[in-house]
Amino acid sequence: MNWKNKHTLPLVIAHRGASALAPENTLAAFELALELNADGIELDVMLSSDDELVVIHDVSVDRTTNGIGKVPQMTYAQLRELDAGSKFGEAFSGQHLPTLSEVFESVGGKMLINVELKNYHAPFDDLATRVVRLIERFGLQESVLLSSFNPFNAAKARKINDSISFGLLTEPASLGALLRGPVGRLFGYQALHPYYKDVSLKMVETLHQRDKQCNVWTVDDPKIIKQLQGWGADAIICNDPAAARESLEG
Repeated sequence: MNWKNKHTLPLVIAHRGASALAPENTLAAFELALELNADGIELDVMLSSDDELVVIHDVSVDRTTNGIGKVPQMTYAQLRELDAGSKFGEAFSGQHLPTLSEVFESVGGKMLINVELKNYHAPFDDLATRVVRLIERFGLQESVLLSSFNPFNAAKARKINDSISFGLLTEPASLGALLRGPVGRLFGYQALHPYYKDVSLKMVETLHQRDKQCNVWTVDDPKIIKQLQGWGADAIICNDPAAARESLEG
């Protein structure tokens, strides 16, 4: 699959994997999304203290694992020992924090992957470079899209390899207004990733006129999904890909 292809229906992208049904950002959630015929997954990545590409949303491990601490201050060996599944449900006990390499090995080439560069705590680190090099090693330049709320990540990634698509994430409401407008265009994104409440028919049409995509986060309400479909949104980032698919095809 290719992020740049035109699609009849909006792409269904499973937010942190099928995170309504399995622990977020685990191999279980990503593999379940594949089983449920999601077009792709969205995940978050940051660097451990020993520069491993760790898939996790929060800088702290406290919310999603049985551990305490911050990812940038822990080695991957320490992070690997944590249980990232049991807080969601005992059936997922033993799920670990995967590396980006493990995710690519598991589902790479089988579905689209949206990698959010989660280095907001260290915006000038080597994350973008390391992620791009890993994408190249796996040959996934067409099926992986990078995204970030930090537009300078786009510039850095595209300087390394401009064949990899970049989606500019924007904060809700007034916080993201500048990047949704002319300022954001300066950073050369291929897709805008707005919060669903900020999307309008005019926004989608304007993006399409500029040959850009509109990939919307994060929405599970069937009525809103159908509205976004009617407006021509290119991708729906959701927590339950099966339910989103049912809404689109119903």
